[in-house]
Amino acid sequence: MQYQQAPETRAEPDERSTAGLHKQEQTEQRPALSRNSSPTVFSNQQIQPQPPSQPPAQPPPQPPTMSDRDPRMNMPTAVQIPYNIDWIFQKQRCPSRVWWLASQFVITAVGIFSKILLMLMNKTRVYNKERLVDMISKRPQDVPLLTVSNHYSCFDDPGIWGILPLRQACSTNRIRWSMAAHDICFTNKYHSMFFMFGKCIPVVRGSGVYQEAINLCIEKCAAGQWVHVFPEGKVNMEKQEIRLKWGVGRIIYESPKMPIILPMWHEGMDDVLPNVEPYVLQWRKKVTINIGQPMDLNDFVDDLKKRQVPEPTARKLITDKIQEEFRILRMETEKLHRERQQ
Repeated sequence: MQYQQAPETRAEPDERSTAGLHKQEQTEQRPALSRNSSPTVFSNQQIQPQPPSQPPAQPPPQPPTMSDRDPRMNMPTAVQIPYNIDWIFQKQRCPSRVWWLASQFVITAVGIFSKILLMLMNKTRVYNKERLVDMISKRPQDVPLLTVSNHYSCFDDPGIWGILPLRQACSTNRIRWSMAAHDICFTNKYHSMFFMFGKCIPVVRGSGVYQEAINLCIEKCAAGQWVHVFPEGKVNMEKQEIRLKWGVGRIIYESPKMPIILPMWHEGMDDVLPNVEPYVLQWRKKVTINIGQPMDLNDFVDDLKKRQVPEPTARKLITDKIQEEFRILRMETEKLHRERQQ
């Protein structure tokens, strides 16, 4: 039987090179004269005054778009978007009452399914679970929560949220916002509506850190909500240590309110849903989930801003902090998981 990799595991262009740190994000260019243009010639002939002309009618002002607010959003990208996802950001930015009702239905159904599959049909053990549960329910209302974890399976989200109590896993007001690949989850209207109501934000992989998905995550943090990020940027099927994407660094650096950063690591999720065909959910598999200590980067980020460190460098340094925490948490979780296999 010939196996094929899951489409989400394919590699995407990596924008993070050393030269990129020193490259200006935008440059201005002077308009060049065309070959057919002639230089201006001044003569002694008296210039006749022209009658004043009526100014052209101006169109009514339009509300600023995200590209208008941030010129970096106009940067060209070679990534193709087969299905228009602009309307999804508008719905998630200003959700209506109907949106919340539909979202509550989807979140409840997915939450119950994840709970049954992960906690009843498989052998899942969670370490330091109270850290996550308390951060969701007991943190100050205006303080955002940013969870980060490894990405080993397509079922990581929503699967890992099956460890939460139903009052959290099935509440659209409490459950996380999470980014999902536009070419996997948002390929047509019906898939897009399902994942949109599931509080998944379409991210265009390969388009860099200046895109609508990252902007929306920053806005959700500004509102004190919970955002989850897979900094690896793809399903890491080989389980290698890869450089984390800088999008998480931008979310932390530009968030008006510093989020509580809670790292997580899990082992065994790729046994519950293998990354090879026929992609069938399994049962009676051992899953180990370890919730790390909250990371306090307040002083670190404040120091970067006071020293006016360039934004690309600041994003890299913040992301490196998370990568260091991932190394420690990974070794600890792998040890716990191996002990369960014996």
